[in-house]
Amino acid sequence: MQSEAMRTAMPGTGGTAPPGLVPAPRTPREPRGTRPRRPDGPPAPARAAAPDRSAVTDLRSRPAAALPAELRFPAGAVVVVSGLPGSGKSTLMHRAVPAADDGGAPVHRVDSQDVRERWERGRLRRVPYVLYRPLVRVAHYLGLRRVLRSGRGAVVHDCGTQRWVRRWIARAARRGGRRPHLLLLDVPPQVARCGQRSRGRGVSGYAFARHRAAARRLIGDAAAGRPPRGFASAVLLDRAAVDRLRALRFGGGGPAARAADAAPPSLV
Repeated sequence: MQSEAMRTAMPGTGGTAPPGLVPAPRTPREPRGTRPRRPDGPPAPARAAAPDRSAVTDLRSRPAAALPAELRFPAGAVVVVSGLPGSGKSTLMHRAVPAADDGGAPVHRVDSQDVRERWERGRLRRVPYVLYRPLVRVAHYLGLRRVLRSGRGAVVHDCGTQRWVRRWIARAARRGGRRPHLLLLDVPPQVARCGQRSRGRGVSGYAFARHRAAARRLIGDAAAGRPPRGFASAVLLDRAAVDRLRALRFGGGGPAARAADAAPPSLV
């Protein structure tokens, strides 16, 4: 009797509902094939940005008479110099970066090698570099952050393997209404190895292989018209173009003169 009363009290079981209790309506079942199907497999990758060959200047394999001696950038531009260790990045920066732009405002040269040499001349000159290398890196990035916040023109040394550094530079420059430019040195590995030996500092075979892979990707993307994300332009230089380049010039006028910041540099 008790089970029969329970069946009677339960709606939808064929019994009669007790007074005051209204059975809940049944939800009709959807016909087959009307429910949305879940996508099979991983989501489709994001479409890559379309190549923009107008943003890339390729100075490789040009006749000597056609190579520029100067590259001119707008006021307050941020220029990133990248390439293999020993390819001549620091040498080019010491030779070509001016102390001031055309308006007299300072232009900053940011090179981790300069930080290392300052530390080596101090109290740590007898300490192996490998022991305090992390401190040099931290000091370098803190100095770079100060320079990017200043809004002044800057030329930055880039080892090439740290993609996050280029993205950080692009984001920091964008906050100031700027887009960075890339100078990419395309030098054969054997030439870069000779450059390492001439300065008395080399990298291990494993580290050099990582640098070669990163440089190969950067050069391939730039040659295809795809500068790093957030960059306004890229300039590809081989050894002859690097040796010919004598100066990086920056226009004057401050922030008001940055309307052409997204354009590639002028060749002189």
